[in-house]
Amino acid sequence: MVAGEASGDLLASLLIQGLRERWPQAQGNGIGGPRMAALGFDAWWSHERLAVRGYVEVLRHYRGIVAIRAQLQQRLLATPPDVFIGVDAPDFNLALEAQLKSAGIPTVHFVCPSVWAWRPERIEKIRRSVDHMLCIFPFEPQLLASAGIEATYVGHPIASTIAMQPDRHAARAQLGLDQERPVVALLPGSRRSEIEHMTPRFIRAAQLMQQRQPHLQFVLPAVPSLLSAIEAQVQSQGGLAGLQIVVGQSHAVLAACDVTLIASGTATLEAALFKRPMVIAYHMNWISWQIMKRQKLQPWVGLPNILCQDFVVPEFLQDDCTPEALAQATLDWLKRPDRVDDLQDRFEQLHLSLQRDTAQLSTHALEKVLAA
Repeated sequence: MVAGEASGDLLASLLIQGLRERWPQAQGNGIGGPRMAALGFDAWWSHERLAVRGYVEVLRHYRGIVAIRAQLQQRLLATPPDVFIGVDAPDFNLALEAQLKSAGIPTVHFVCPSVWAWRPERIEKIRRSVDHMLCIFPFEPQLLASAGIEATYVGHPIASTIAMQPDRHAARAQLGLDQERPVVALLPGSRRSEIEHMTPRFIRAAQLMQQRQPHLQFVLPAVPSLLSAIEAQVQSQGGLAGLQIVVGQSHAVLAACDVTLIASGTATLEAALFKRPMVIAYHMNWISWQIMKRQKLQPWVGLPNILCQDFVVPEFLQDDCTPEALAQATLDWLKRPDRVDDLQDRFEQLHLSLQRDTAQLSTHALEKVLAA
């Protein structure tokens, strides 16, 4: 297996649990994170080595990433596994899967690349690389079938781990937050490049919010390996009085908050499953942005908006991603409880559509691949 970042580590760990039930003696190795390791996965490299987003950012790490892929490919070809599962990280995994598939190793990819939103030309690469795709969104298998790609809708595994009605009171007690004062969650991302671009903007936005509403509480969940980088970014902006930075615990933070200011990515879907209003933001290297915006197929970037096919939550990207705009949009949610109620109804329907027994469905699909 190869999982390329924190979200991939979470998805892969949920899948591993199902595989262990079906094949108790199964052994897994490759690239992964701490959640996978806790389940006995042997990570030859850490998932953090692949956690890079943006064209320019990838170029800076290109040589190291390609070297890891070459070493991994050589190792897998020398000792072929029964099946290779690439978990997200399509730019890394699809090329690797193509080589393994051509050598007769069954390849499964978990999480269909968003060819319906970005870079549709990848569908041909998927067809060459993947024996079977495990899809987390219900509309994807039909799209892939039209290109001759076998696929199974397995639901989104995170949808089954998040309660339909999260317990805000218990989450605040767990984090030591005041039950009566509004809580704003700051989620600047799980990649180092995101921390560099997003944290300063989020902290300045929070400072503006605090000036206007001094009773607000702010909490920021940090990926353990990026804690020091986040703390340094916070200090570079003069700090934020009363900010609580917690290690991990992003789900507790989302359950506890009234609204979240959040970087575009998988976490936005998690926020939607927690039924929390949000403001989606993203900023990256200018060259990366120029390339990416030309490849966008839909008017939305945030997953909740894409899945709802509407701007149900605001998005502020690149030049629009200013502290003032982020602060105002976040405070607007706190002023409109009726708007929050409507949003929660939309998110509840989304949650129901994504809830499936992902581990069991994935295991059945793998059995078919192995049998073939």
